[in-house]
Amino acid sequence: MVLEEKWPVLGRHEQAAGWLQVWSNLGRAPRTIDAYARGLAEYLVMCERENVDPLTANRAHIAVYVRELTSRPSCRGANVVSIDSGSGLANATIQHRLVPVRLFYDFLMKDGQRDSNPVGRGRYTPGRRRGGHERGLVTRLTKLPWIPTEHQWMDVLAVAAEEPVRNRVMLALAYDAALRREELCSLRSDDLDPAHRTLRVRAETTKNRLERVVPYSAPTGVLLSGYLAHRATISRARGPLFLSESRRNHAQPLSLWTWSKVVRRIALAADVPRFSTHTTRHLCLTDLARMGWELHAIATFAGHRHTDSTLTYIHLSGRDLADKLSRGMEQIHGWRVQMLARLGEQATGTVTP
Repeated sequence: MVLEEKWPVLGRHEQAAGWLQVWSNLGRAPRTIDAYARGLAEYLVMCERENVDPLTANRAHIAVYVRELTSRPSCRGANVVSIDSGSGLANATIQHRLVPVRLFYDFLMKDGQRDSNPVGRGRYTPGRRRGGHERGLVTRLTKLPWIPTEHQWMDVLAVAAEEPVRNRVMLALAYDAALRREELCSLRSDDLDPAHRTLRVRAETTKNRLERVVPYSAPTGVLLSGYLAHRATISRARGPLFLSESRRNHAQPLSLWTWSKVVRRIALAADVPRFSTHTTRHLCLTDLARMGWELHAIATFAGHRHTDSTLTYIHLSGRDLADKLSRGMEQIHGWRVQMLARLGEQATGTVTP
């Protein structure tokens, strides 16, 4: 198994390797399997170091792992863009590390090898105080996605204007169609419909396996036409839309990591270090919320399976709060005008019929 070669500790724990194999056989995305393997491997390494049998581990042992996660220095050092946990790992990363451990124990319970899950999860418990909510092992921080200010966005565009046509059209499509990095880099030439200015995001390239068709703007269409003419000088074969132009990988599909490096270079040149490959998606969905799009329409456009994720952009746009404030101010304004009118009536001795 390739995962066992990458993380040898998995080969020393038969149940762990078996659980990952089950997920792989069920057709889960390779990147998901890889993330679960990494998280579980880190936990098993801790178990071996603390002389703990993972099959009999209890909540106290899980707490030791949580303490390690919350105090671990980041291996990325100065390359970290932002940290919200007070340590080297972001709160969301810590949550992600615990997910495979919890799912592994769920598997052991269903297999009859355990009676309970030591990880547990936050859940609603009737009768508890404060709304009946029981906290998980680690407090979950719910933060709004970061989006650039108008000035920062203009700085990014100024730098991007000097980029090759491929990079410019990729940035335009990433915003126009709110594409995730993998969705963008996985686009094929036959996914495009220039006549209707739409593109198809295939299910196998999406995070939640939901296919969708999304539009792109006329300016992006002009950029795309220019790129297609340029692409023909690299390769006339149908297939991946965005191709590498380096001597080493000439005419090969552009990798996720290459696109990440391109965006990182643009972000640093524009002095907007928090700008990433996902920022354009956040910005697009927030702009749609600002324009008054309905919740379900934004969810369909974004490819969200549930509207919970979409609500984040509604909140980020401040649309609902602004509407409520406007309605509230109208009522207050109307009330004040009425009071002023009454004062005027009292002063003149007249009464409005």
